[in-house]
Formats: sequence, C-alpha cells, structure tokens
Amino acid sequence: MKITASSPFLYTASEVYALDAAAIAGGIPSIQLMKRAGRAGFELLIERFPAPELISVYCGAGKNGGDGYVLAALAAQRKLPVQAIQLTAAEKLTGEARQAYDFAVQEGVNILPFAQAAAPASGVIVDALLGIGLRGAPTAEFAAAIAQINQTGLPVLALDIPSGLNADTGAVAGVVVQAQITIPYIALKRGLLTGRGPAVCGELDLANLDIPAVTYNEVSPSVERLTLDALLPLLAPRAADAHKGDFGHVMVIGGDTGYGGAALMAAEAAARTGAGKVSVATRPEHVSAILARRPEIMACGVVSGQELEPLLARPTLLVVGPGLGRTPWSEQMLQQAIKSGLPLVLDADALNILAEGRVVPVAGHQQHSPWLLTPHPAEAARLLGITTAEVQADRFAAVRAISARYNASVILKGAGSLVASADGLIGVVTDGNPGMASGGMGDVLSGILGGLVAQGLNAHDAARLGAVIHACAADLAAEDLGQRSLLATDLIPYLGQLL
Repeated sequence: MKITASSPFLYTASEVYALDAAAIAGGIPSIQLMKRAGRAGFELLIERFPAPELISVYCGAGKNGGDGYVLAALAAQRKLPVQAIQLTAAEKLTGEARQAYDFAVQEGVNILPFAQAAAPASGVIVDALLGIGLRGAPTAEFAAAIAQINQTGLPVLALDIPSGLNADTGAVAGVVVQAQITIPYIALKRGLLTGRGPAVCGELDLANLDIPAVTYNEVSPSVERLTLDALLPLLAPRAADAHKGDFGHVMVIGGDTGYGGAALMAAEAAARTGAGKVSVATRPEHVSAILARRPEIMACGVVSGQELEPLLARPTLLVVGPGLGRTPWSEQMLQQAIKSGLPLVLDADALNILAEGRVVPVAGHQQHSPWLLTPHPAEAARLLGITTAEVQADRFAAVRAISARYNASVILKGAGSLVASADGLIGVVTDGNPGMASGGMGDVLSGILGGLVAQGLNAHDAARLGAVIHACAADLAAEDLGQRSLLATDLIPYLGQLL
C-alpha cells in the first residue's frame, strides 16, 4: 500500500473535525478549505489521468459533495469533459456545499440527478458521495450509486475516504467504493489503514490543505503509523566484545504431533533476528528434523510438563504456541511456561487454551512477567468472548480490550495489524502484502518477537518493531518471488537484510 504522508499520526473523524474547526478559528474560511480540497483532488486526478475521456463526479450532500462540485467546476474551467451525478437535490444543499454547487453551475458543469444518469462507460470516476462522518450502512440510493461506481470497472479517485468505509474503524457495514486512489484531507484517518481500508483505498496521497503545522497541536491522537526507519534504532549496535550470552536465550515451546514445522519456523526466525541462543521443546519425534534443518538450534524432546520443567531454568524468555495443539500435552506445556515466571510470547493454540480459562483464570493475568500476545481476529474473539465479526467491526477497541484484560502487549494481526500496550498508544502496520495469507506466517512473527525481547527490548517495543520487520520482510520476499507463491520460510533470509 503506497502512502504519501509525512506525519506518523492517524486520526479519528472527530479529531479531524477538531482540526478543521481549529483551522477555521485560525483564520481560514471554511469555503476556502473546500476550494483547496477540490483543487487538490483535481490536480491529483490530472497528474494520474492526464487526458480523461470523461470525468464523472458522484456528489453527495455534505462537505464531501461540495469538494466534488469544486473539482467538477475546475475541470470545466480547463475545458475537460466533466459531469456531476447528483445524489441530493440542489434545494437541499446548504452552506459551503451549496456554494460549491453554484460554482459548478456557473462554470457550466453538466449536472444530472442520479436517477436520470446512465452509468459512465469511459473515463475516470470521482467519489464525493459520503465523507468521514458515515456511521453504519449507506442509505438505499447511496448504496445504489456505490454499486454503480464499482460495476463500471473504471478507475476511481475517492475524495477523503471511499464512500461506505468507516473512518474510525476501517469496517464496512454495507457496500463500499473500490478506489484506485484516495486523497485524504487534513490528516490520515485511521480506518484507511486497517480492516477493510487497505483493500478499498488503493494508493493514499494526503493533502493537508496548507493548514499551519501549529494547528495540529490542538489534537493529541492515540494512534500512530509504524515505520521501519523510526523503529530500527531501538536495536542498539553490538559491542565489539559482545558474546552470545549478551543476546538472550529464546526457547520455543510447541510442535505437537504433526506440527513440528511451526516450532522450527519460530525458532529459526528467532535465531535470524539475533537471539544469542535458541532452543526448542517439542515432541521427541520432531527433534531429528529440527537438527537436520537448522543445527544451530538446540532441540529437546519432552513428553510431559514434568520433563519440561527443569529445562526452563535456562531460557531468557519463552515463545509458546507454534504448533502447540490443544491436547493434554499442550496444556501441560503452557501451564509450565506460565508457572516459570519468564517473559512470554503467546501465539496460536497457546491463546486458544488461554481463552478457555483452564490453565489460568483471567483474574490471574493481572500480575505476571511481560507477556506479548499475537492473536488473529478469530483468536482475539475467543480471548474476548465475542464474535470475529465484532472484533473486525472495531479492531482498535478489540486490541485495547485484550491488552487490558491480559495486562499484555498485543498484536492484532490482519491487514493493517494493530499493536497495543498498557500505555494506550496504538500502532498500525502499513507494510505487508496479501501474500502473507499463508500458513506459518504467524509462527515466523512469534519467533521474531522472541528474538527481539531476548536482546533486551521491552515487550511493547518488540511488538512494534517485530510486526514491522515481519511485514517488510514479506514485501522484500514478494518482490523477488511474487505474492501468490509466498511461503513463511521465504521471509527468514530477508530478516538479516533488514536488521
């Protein structure tokens, strides 16, 4: 997902409204902001589509529709073929939106009511239907307009946000415009970058509308975009006389019968991330395969929690869950890991067992050594006792709730993975690609996280850096191998390049 924006912060709709109000209070008339928005959209359209056969602007009633009318008027001034498809009658438009409509009329824009307009057969579509204030599903007529836009197959420029997308959560309650380019105004909205946002926004090209930098001091957002350049300095350079004992010992616990590969992938990722020593506690039948694949890993076969217990005196931290399964053996492994008091990275079936409450009750999670949880949406739903749909309806609320319930740093995986900790700040990962939708990717991530914590990073910093490294490694691998055939182990060689 290509993003053109300098600020790392992401905003809710209400926060953007506050910035808009602060800019107006600071001396920029509201109509001037609308004209700037329309002009920014027009200039981006002409940059990407220099000679469109036709510009069809779908306009709603509010400020988003007004931005569209301004864009249409500017196109008419340039003698470009343009039409505005109107979803709200002129007599119902008020304020700046009505002024923008009058501007379009003055410039001779052909304005057609949606009910009378044929679907465009060529050119470029501009989506100015619904802005960032949408909550719930679009009304029937707007839904029909969105469906028409998508059915044309034409390229779409969305003004501020694709209509139908929730600006705060990235959820879609009904239909949503599928845009090739989105031009967010004033600031990036957090819903553009997680949930359905990455799938429907296309490229993001922010236009701040020349709002003074001091205006942004009026709002304190609680969400940030995570970038590799900003986070890599968390790893200090190694001293010339460093030895393996300085960089921790990661033990991966997992690999129930038939699932030894998951534990191996996590262990290899931990080693490639820079852990001083890496060991695996797994079913005995997996030991030979692990040693054959990666002899640097110390592999131990254990058949019970009793056999595991004495081995836990050696590691710096434990990664529990890759290939763990949900058998009595699995529960014994997790029980001993929690009993050890060591820092834990918990993934996969460790989370599912935890959610069932048999190993330790929820009340017991409040006081413990640092934990880092890495659920995907279904696992998050089990941890919270809700549905996966409810998690996806507000991923920000879900990741905060898990962090609070388990007193842990949490990575909620998926498009636009979210990273949360007890301090309340949430990070959004904007790197990564659809090729990561394959088995074992989470195992590699848990190993990366273990390797970072072993080297001295706290759980939250490890979560932020680890999630980004994982996504960036996938992007590098996809450049060389393509997305469709991407395997989890393909990421591991790229970890060294990034680190």
